[in-house]
Amino acid sequence: MPARVGLIIPSSNRMVEQELVPQLPTGIVAHVTRLRMTGAHKTPLNRLLPRVAEAAQLLDDARCNVIAFHCTANSTGRGLAGEAQLLDMLRRAAAGQATTTATAIREALSGLDARRIVLLTPYGAAATDQEAEFLRAAGYEVIAARGFALGGSDDYCARLPQFWHDRAIEAARADADAYLISCANISVLPAIETIEQKLDRPIVTSNQAVIWHVLSLLGIAQGCERWGRLFDRRDAAAGSRRMRA
Repeated sequence: MPARVGLIIPSSNRMVEQELVPQLPTGIVAHVTRLRMTGAHKTPLNRLLPRVAEAAQLLDDARCNVIAFHCTANSTGRGLAGEAQLLDMLRRAAAGQATTTATAIREALSGLDARRIVLLTPYGAAATDQEAEFLRAAGYEVIAARGFALGGSDDYCARLPQFWHDRAIEAARADADAYLISCANISVLPAIETIEQKLDRPIVTSNQAVIWHVLSLLGIAQGCERWGRLFDRRDAAAGSRRMRA
């Protein structure tokens, strides 16, 4: 039987099926469900949580081994307490393992031993500041944060990976441990390795981090593309564990 991954994404997202799902290794099946929860449909967490629970239950009906609430702004914008509530709701609603975009990003940064972060987003100032505050509350030093205030989903999806490559190079900081290019509705994966080579620092993106964390929860280290140094670090850790065993 294949491993099954359930993804709960914003209704307007067009990049998860295009950029994330095709990168899952052979033998892993993705099931995607949508919620209206961004832009004009943004709602308080207490009203969002029951809808997240229902979405998780629907994915659990498909026997998903891991369910990910995959929306960066919603999983970081309510702070650490909001992230914990989302995780708790997913775990109570379904039998499989659970993660969120915020959790995956934190795990990725920790896996890279990265503490000083440059944050880049397509969001406006308010949402970018909220994400920076989330990271600071989680123990990271955000040494620079810039949101580009792109004009909603159409504009997010229209920007080629080169756009994020150029913005990252412009944001170069000698004191950065890593660069976080945030949002599940933008295309960055094809540019990760080139950016890393030019900046000599690891890159973390929302879709990349969720791929990495989902595969880690499934215990899968082989048969997948290596999207940047994050995957190299995981493979090295897996090899070390095998040697100790």
